[in-house]
Amino acid sequence: MTVVPVTSADLDAAEVSWFSALCSDDYEFLGVPDGSLRSSWEHCRDIVLEAENQGFRNILCPSSYQVGQDTLSFVAGCAPLTDKINMLAAVRCGEVQPVMLARTIATLDHMLKGRLTVNIISSDFPGEVADSAYRYKRSREVVQILRQAWTQDEINHDGEVYSFKGVPTAPAKPYQQNGGPLMYFGGYSPAALDLCGEYCDVYLMWPEPKDHIAQRMRDANAAAERFGRTLDYGLRVHMIVRDTEAEAKEYAEHLVSKLDDEYGKLIRDRAHDSISLGVSHQSRARELADKFGYIEPHLWTGVGRARSGCGAALVGSTDQVLSEIEAYQKMGIRAFIFSGYPHIDECQHFGSKVLSQLKTCSLPQEYGRVPAETPPTPLGVGERV
Repeated sequence: MTVVPVTSADLDAAEVSWFSALCSDDYEFLGVPDGSLRSSWEHCRDIVLEAENQGFRNILCPSSYQVGQDTLSFVAGCAPLTDKINMLAAVRCGEVQPVMLARTIATLDHMLKGRLTVNIISSDFPGEVADSAYRYKRSREVVQILRQAWTQDEINHDGEVYSFKGVPTAPAKPYQQNGGPLMYFGGYSPAALDLCGEYCDVYLMWPEPKDHIAQRMRDANAAAERFGRTLDYGLRVHMIVRDTEAEAKEYAEHLVSKLDDEYGKLIRDRAHDSISLGVSHQSRARELADKFGYIEPHLWTGVGRARSGCGAALVGSTDQVLSEIEAYQKMGIRAFIFSGYPHIDECQHFGSKVLSQLKTCSLPQEYGRVPAETPPTPLGVGERV
């Protein structure tokens, strides 16, 4: 397997993250709504607190209008309740005027004392169906403006979507002054790769066969090289880990034992990213899987029957899951975002069986973030030390 070069040293450590189900994505039986697991402030807060208690280094807080809570408000609410875990806030570009968004993110970063990371997404808004080229153009301009807000004294931007001249950036200076919060990004189209390669820090992928993932990494690396940059790489995948492989596979079957496939399709279709290129690759993986849903010995695509986006899980014993994670690390993957059903129960399973045996790190600290009390050293747009 080809290993793609990465920015960060010490590859034996990884940022291991969990997922808070803000988008009504928590079940005991996949596709069967459960009132106790609904996307409430209390339940999703409890997922965050359990993930911090287990020792996860970051937690993805996703964004979806139709079935979700407001991500940035949720992250703000969690700031005073946590003190170790980073918060990976999904930001739908264009949803908030970008200068105001820069200030909002900076405020959150101060509330979290530098524990904020940002997941840049480019999905449609409610009621909008925009072509991919426009959405990525909009996202590119938002990211350019954020970078200026966090690294320069004023914003000057003359784009096709936004135009600003001489806007002072003092209100938008984040706690992390060496370029602002890390930006995580996922996308397969050429426009997506160019945006990530020029401005973002961690290229996120959904689960596919390893040779497909390696090609995604090569494509992203080539895009970054065009701008004289390198990236870190991340994998978002569900998790089912038990003492034995048989128990893990039995639980996987239990999870989908009450799933109605027509309702599962409804769940997939209601997501704003349901027609994206990445989602189509997840659908293709399900089509190529064996009759039990496995496309690799421990990569099970059954989760994708009832959710858009990340549609597969690593299934196996503790040793098997550890071996899979090690294989991904050898490919050059540095960041992992795991989840499982129900999210609190599986967080505890993974935390006790696997996480305790992994060497972990938090990527912002590895990138040398400095506190706000240190005078900032302005960087050019898109630069990263």
